Amino acid sequence: MTTPHIIDGKSVAAAVIEECRAETAALLAQGIQPGLAVVLVGSDPASQVYVGSKARTCLDLGFHSLKIELPAETNQEQLLQVVRDLNADPAIHGILVQSPPPPHIDEEAVIRAIDPRKDVDGFHPENVAKLVLEDPTGFVPCTPAGCMKLLEVCGIPTAGAEAVVIGRSMIVGKPMALLLVSKVSNATVTIAHSRSKDLPGICRRADILIAAVGRPEMVKADWIKPGAVVIDVGINRVPDASRKSGFRLTGDVAFTEVAPHCAAITPVPGGVGPMTIAMLMKNTLQAARQLSAASIAP
Repeated sequence: MTTPHIIDGKSVAAAVIEECRAETAALLAQGIQPGLAVVLVGSDPASQVYVGSKARTCLDLGFHSLKIELPAETNQEQLLQVVRDLNADPAIHGILVQSPPPPHIDEEAVIRAIDPRKDVDGFHPENVAKLVLEDPTGFVPCTPAGCMKLLEVCGIPTAGAEAVVIGRSMIVGKPMALLLVSKVSNATVTIAHSRSKDLPGICRRADILIAAVGRPEMVKADWIKPGAVVIDVGINRVPDASRKSGFRLTGDVAFTEVAPHCAAITPVPGGVGPMTIAMLMKNTLQAARQLSAASIAP
């Protein structure tokens, strides 16, 4: 067993935010104010917390921040019209519709309606294709981008490493695998999931393990190769009567038992979570630069 390096996502995210502050000042000096619109349908408490945090970070950086809160009974066409209006608004460079929407909303249709040049979540098919093609003008989904930043800042080598990603969602799992296998990272990647045969055995091969499956403390100590790096993307609410909130946050990794076997590991909370908003700010700045350049191109 080893004493692991606990990867401090808060400090890395704070450094990214300071980079964003400098980039924002440079754009403001050119008369360009980055603009981000966040749309929330319904009153899901967790979504309200996320949206509020995004709005506060925008205002702190000097962005133009627009928060649109719609009632839960908002229908598909009404939401699509809001998206179309934001697409046409020159003051808005980034559009984010908070997930998940109410069940009657077709989320895929909403994603496809967003102008891909303003899709700072990186979920539009055009941006997915750019990620596959390693086209830097596309937007990388914020959470995988944040995971890669943590690996970079901590000096964790990816070239030649065997990486295992547990989870195959378009939000984290698949884009995470694409980033790791890219010509920049050069990892050898396995995408695993809850139905993978001998999942613990697959994970034991990993030099870098990314857990993004959405199951509380699923990854146990005997799943870990000694000296591995573990990035825990999961954020799960587990009932806890001892807490005032009635719940505690835990990741997909059983942190206490896994950590002694790792070279480095992210905690939950305080690991990947803070990186998501920081990378959203980076994507919004990228969108502002690219849209502004396009508007003055001959």
